[in-house]
Amino acid sequence: MEKAKMDRISELTAIARERELTPEELSERKALREEYLAEWRRGALEVLENTYVVGTDGKKRKLGRKK
Repeated sequence: MEKAKMDRISELTAIARERELTPEELSERKALREEYLAEWRRGALEVLENTYVVGTDGKKRKLGRKK
């Protein structure tokens, strides 16, 4: 996520602590948060998909998805 968008999320959070956000600000904050979370999840999945577990026998295996 771009630094400007991260800064805007922080700015909106600071404003929310001082006063009520307008409906436009609320929708902007929600959209930015959703974008941030989607990017975070994508990154976390990439890490997990490239994670290997070494068993007691020394063999590597991919970390499987939870069912």
